[in-house]
Amino acid sequence: FEQPPMYVSVLTFLGFVFATLFGYLRDFLRDYGIQTKIGTTEREEQMDFVPLYQDFEHFFTRNFYMRVRDNWNRPICSAPGPKFDLLERVSDDNNWTFRFTGRIIKNVINMGSYNYLGFAETDHNALKTVSSVLNKYGTGICSTRQEMGNLDKHVELENTVAQFLGVESALAFGMGFATNSMNIPALVGKGCLILSDELNHTSLVLGARLSGATIRVFKHNNMQSLEKLLKDAVIQGQPRSRRAWKKILILVEGIFSMEGSIVRLPEVISLKRKYKAYVYLDEAHSVGAVGPTGRGVVEYFGMDPNDIDVLMGTFTKSFGAAGGYIAGKKELVDYLRIHSHSATYATSIAAPIAEQIIRAMKCVMGLDGTTQGRQRINQLAENTRYFRRRLRELGFIIYGNEDSPVVPLLLYLPGKVGAFARLMLSRNIGVVVVGFPATPITESRARFCVSTAHTREMLDTVIGYSGFVILLLVLERHLMILSPICLIKLEKTMH
Repeated sequence: FEQPPMYVSVLTFLGFVFATLFGYLRDFLRDYGIQTKIGTTEREEQMDFVPLYQDFEHFFTRNFYMRVRDNWNRPICSAPGPKFDLLERVSDDNNWTFRFTGRIIKNVINMGSYNYLGFAETDHNALKTVSSVLNKYGTGICSTRQEMGNLDKHVELENTVAQFLGVESALAFGMGFATNSMNIPALVGKGCLILSDELNHTSLVLGARLSGATIRVFKHNNMQSLEKLLKDAVIQGQPRSRRAWKKILILVEGIFSMEGSIVRLPEVISLKRKYKAYVYLDEAHSVGAVGPTGRGVVEYFGMDPNDIDVLMGTFTKSFGAAGGYIAGKKELVDYLRIHSHSATYATSIAAPIAEQIIRAMKCVMGLDGTTQGRQRINQLAENTRYFRRRLRELGFIIYGNEDSPVVPLLLYLPGKVGAFARLMLSRNIGVVVVGFPATPITESRARFCVSTAHTREMLDTVIGYSGFVILLLVLERHLMILSPICLIKLEKTMH
């Protein structure tokens, strides 16, 4: 990744220093009643309770997060397609509470949803099919797969997933996050070693911690760092006893959701074979989004899916539904059916949701008798490359692989994060902004998610207004070149 200039890093750290000092000043004024103390207060009888938050977490929430809280959890009132409608809300107490104005902001360009293949839009044909399934099966199961929650739709869904991925078997779950956090503990435990990429998703991190296995972290997508850990693990074995590890499991993502980078899968597989390890691949953001036929990074690199020990993915991003899956060898899936906490204790996926996933996957595979699925995949790839190329031509600093539909645009300075999101929304563009502690201090960013449903006009509008907002925020490090598109948008906006 491109590193920020030294002066940008210095300004960023100074921004946090001054914000911290002002935070302590405001806390002092609140304690002495000079400034109004907003928010919750502890009851007298609970003063000796163990605090829910550490001191710094509470301080950070009060004095950092509250400044920009209005940029998250915005309520929409339409399908999250390429455009959506947004309920306008305002705050009268510095973002501690919100009230609705009654106004609806129409046709906001949606650059925040993971609607990669455009299945999150209203499809009347899909509505008819899903509605019939809803009438037949109801809204939910209210039971686990091992009790009374196993339906023919679940079997059909899992067979479809296995066929789509080219593996022996698959197991579906009702929640994507829990697919990681509840299944990793079933695969490894005490006496096992987990090697995790430093930028892995929270669900992978939680699953690793819950497993009880020893965890070691390697640098992001750095194969030298991974091999060093593998070599040390094989040579030294477990601490104290020096016995060999029962299992060594490598945790990686297909597309890293905050960086937009694609895992170096061929090298990971090579190291796995060399050191007799296992690979757990999280394709939440890559399945459907990359590869000639949308089958994820395995297909993107032209590899055999059987080389991956555990294939994980979600239905929430590319398929416009909910839930997740684990796929691979039949022995693996049969083992998880019995030992997975999610399979044993969680309610099974709702039948209408399963039907939506089946329809979407069959469309991608061309089993619906149309070429619509292939067209969606090709359009997403075209949109992604166009959007990234135009941003680079403008001089923006963006992260990630050229084929990744997750496009992080670096803002650096913490004070610019909230302002960028607000100014973009004022121009009917909805974006996600991210900062510390979700990113390193010097790498605050806006994250665009490209969809096959975005038109060229929508992308040009986003590119143009991004340039205009960057100029307003005086982030001149980005704008080395000003493209004609940006100039046209600037001229229209200023008039």
